[in-house]
Amino acid sequence: MMRRPLALLLSLALALPAPVPLLAAELPDLGDVAASELSPAAERRIGEQIIREIRWRDAAYLDDAEVEEYVNRLGQRLVASSNNPAQDFDFFVVRDETLNAFALPGGFVGVHAGLILAAESESEFASVLGHEIAHVTQRHIAQIVGKQSQSAMLMIASMLVAVLAARSNSDLSQAAIAAGQAGAIQSQLGYTRAFEREADRAGLETLEKAGMDVRGMPGFFERLQRNTRVYENNAPAYLRTHPLTTERIADMENRVASMRYRQVPDSADFRFARAKLRANAGQPAEAVHDLQDRLAREPQDAALAYGLARALLRAGRVDDADRRLQALRGKAAGMAWVESLVAEIQLARKDGAGAIRTLEAAHKQFPSSRSLAYALADARILGGRAADAVSELRRRIDTRNGDPRLWQLLSRAYAALGQRTEQHRTQAEVYHLRGSLPAAIEQLEIARLANDGDFYTLSAVDARLREFKQRLLEEKRER
Repeated sequence: MMRRPLALLLSLALALPAPVPLLAAELPDLGDVAASELSPAAERRIGEQIIREIRWRDAAYLDDAEVEEYVNRLGQRLVASSNNPAQDFDFFVVRDETLNAFALPGGFVGVHAGLILAAESESEFASVLGHEIAHVTQRHIAQIVGKQSQSAMLMIASMLVAVLAARSNSDLSQAAIAAGQAGAIQSQLGYTRAFEREADRAGLETLEKAGMDVRGMPGFFERLQRNTRVYENNAPAYLRTHPLTTERIADMENRVASMRYRQVPDSADFRFARAKLRANAGQPAEAVHDLQDRLAREPQDAALAYGLARALLRAGRVDDADRRLQALRGKAAGMAWVESLVAEIQLARKDGAGAIRTLEAAHKQFPSSRSLAYALADARILGGRAADAVSELRRRIDTRNGDPRLWQLLSRAYAALGQRTEQHRTQAEVYHLRGSLPAAIEQLEIARLANDGDFYTLSAVDARLREFKQRLLEEKRER
């Protein structure tokens, strides 16, 4: 699992005398390594490679379109109010109960599920996102590199890849991290604290401009510091990797005192995202028991009622889940989270037509929701309307062709229609987006042999095959 944020990996990279030669072939093209600072384009390329590793090869990545959509919606709201709203950002969630968040090069920000659950308000959660956004917009990664030798950029990329590759061997990974800490953490600590203070200040400004409660930042950090005794190694992971001092908290409190007081209620999406994380945590029976206890204490909480219904479905108690949800549906009419779960229950009962109707109505109400679009395509495939799924997915891919979920659904839809050429052609795009050209080429080769494509489709397959083979050849030459 990815339990160490970038700061630790950077320390590891900067502590070692040279890159790891065996992994050089896996590194992204960083451009001019003689430059004294990591360029934004180079940062983005490194980040894209790391996020591919996390999303496609790390079991800790939380592949939940609804939760990820919520975190991105909140994150983008904060980015729009940051000091660099044009910066590209991508937010994702890691299935980990510890309290942590981390910024990767290029605007990729990860948060642990435990951090979302520990936040007592949406403003507290937003304060952590704002802090991580500031690390990116203030270009702290590039500044660290600028203080090092000319080879630091390749060293960072090399060691990031090395640590990711070592995750399958926990002993190796921990040994590498320990070696890096011994040589670099102490020398980098003062520098890191300066960055933390700057990220605090920029994050507070972002929170205020975004209309959040700025008291969420000092309040959350102060509570974490106060409760350190209950955590492993006497501090939550977030405090171990984001050094917190009394001076930092005092500085935040002083700045908040001069800002306008604003009481901001939590959004329904925040509450429902937390309920879904609780419903999907641990064993199904434990999740049911936990949510029953919480709902008994707060019987009017619609999000907890939703969470209990989801936990019951996960436990295989479909009828109980349906009864819970129907009672809730009258109180939370029109909630995308609720309608999506209604459709899941209908699919569990083999009512594909009902699920499609439910999701079509919900999608009309929330046309910009990606998670509903994915769910509707899935329901149409399972409900015998794969041709409709193909039409809608093709339309969406025209404007968002870098979305692997859309391509994967499209491949499944073609498989349901028995169109093998298109099935493997579109699956090739999934592998391409995952960064695996050999697998993409293999899928296109299979597509050529399927013998059910027309002239234009086969021509497109051949053109893409030539393109991928040329790219693979160029990559081998670079290595």
